[in-house]
Amino acid sequence: MYKEITIDPITRLEGHGKIDIFLDEKGDVAHACLQIPELRGYERFAVGRLAEEMPRITETICGVCPTTHHTCSGKALDDLYGVEPPPAARKIREFVYNTFMFEDHNLHFYFLGGPDFIVGPAAPKAERNVLGVIGKVGVDIGKKVIDIRKRARNIIQTMGGRVVHPVHCLPGGVSKPMAQENLEEFKKTAEDSVEFAQFSLQAFNDIVLKNKAYVDLIVGDVYKHKTYYMGLVDDNNKVNFYDGWIRVVDPEGTEFAKFKVKDYLDHIAEGVESWTYIKFPYLKNVGWKGFVDGKDSGVYRVAPLGRLNAADGMAAPAAQEHYEKFYETLGGKPVHNTLATHWARLIEALQAAERMVELINDPEILDPNVRNMDFQIPKEGKGVIEAPRGTLFHHYETDERGVLTKANLIVATVNNSAAINMSIEKAAKGLIAGGKVDDGLLNMVEMAFRAYDPCFACATHTIDGRAPIQIDIYDADKRVIASMKNK
Repeated sequence: MYKEITIDPITRLEGHGKIDIFLDEKGDVAHACLQIPELRGYERFAVGRLAEEMPRITETICGVCPTTHHTCSGKALDDLYGVEPPPAARKIREFVYNTFMFEDHNLHFYFLGGPDFIVGPAAPKAERNVLGVIGKVGVDIGKKVIDIRKRARNIIQTMGGRVVHPVHCLPGGVSKPMAQENLEEFKKTAEDSVEFAQFSLQAFNDIVLKNKAYVDLIVGDVYKHKTYYMGLVDDNNKVNFYDGWIRVVDPEGTEFAKFKVKDYLDHIAEGVESWTYIKFPYLKNVGWKGFVDGKDSGVYRVAPLGRLNAADGMAAPAAQEHYEKFYETLGGKPVHNTLATHWARLIEALQAAERMVELINDPEILDPNVRNMDFQIPKEGKGVIEAPRGTLFHHYETDERGVLTKANLIVATVNNSAAINMSIEKAAKGLIAGGKVDDGLLNMVEMAFRAYDPCFACATHTIDGRAPIQIDIYDADKRVIASMKNK
């Protein structure tokens, strides 16, 4: 008879979910999975709305990463109406977006993922949080984290109208130009962001990389999967968060595909399973082989580790130095160790800060011409951007009036959903044996998903607080012996 262990709710993430772990008669893990009990319905209730409302609608999917959906939706509308934003508008969008990437990556490292390393994976539950982190690094460092995030969010609020659910992206540009009076403050914030990103990387080096136990955890087999990787790159195959080519490399690091967003349906398909409401995208030209890794499996990964593996380098000099150290330390490309995503995230935060400096010092960003309204009759629009959690796709179809007839969103966390389940099961099997389970071990199972910084508020969403659920009951031989459904 199986014994079931349930971690509900899972912690330090955006959204809701639970982990079910099934032990066999010996007390070893027979199976483990992540179950998402919420249904996301944005594609359905977007139908019938005016397309220009979508940047304000889709950003309400999540209060943590609304800037991502808002910006990606704006890019999809550019394509839908056949307009290219003026150079100043593009630079403003990219400046605000890199600011968001910087502050969101720091949110995850210090508030969500960092406690596992700074406080310790087996520390008492009450200490594995941001207060525990401040207790370890000191109040002055805690104030520094809060201050730099506040100043970064002030940029988003100033340019976007509000920091949560901004309103600055419009078809063909942005709602207002960059004001001269904000320039010096924004420049100082950008420069201080570079300094803070370098501080965070030094802290990671001192706290994590100099701790053999942590390094063994990162490079060990428990958190390792050999998959394909996907990320946006520029024309030189360097990491780009705002735009570019979608590049996929295989588990050996060889380029497998490189395409523009208009062709994404030629490369990506979405699978479903009866026991969860989250979808499982896979590479169409490899095929779905289930929750397995390797070159014959169509499972791919996105997010910081995926982006670094898919690229040939970083697009900013200081970040490139850390990129090279990353691969030298971990044994070359590609890196398959899931927990290394935390390090990759800090390298990306540095690139985002360096790009902030570059853009805010570009004189063209002050050009008052920030919108192109030479609209074409709408029909179909596709947009892509790199969310902190990975590649995000928005795809709209409309009638000639611009009223939506179809919408498809492949959210960053959804791209990682198969890999997250694989990571949870492998960690559970590697950590739990003989029925010996404690809070520290269960937290280490959670660390398998936490590295991905998943946003289940984006990946799934309850419409009215209820959703149709089927519950299957299995016997010890994994045979379904009963099923129950609500209405």
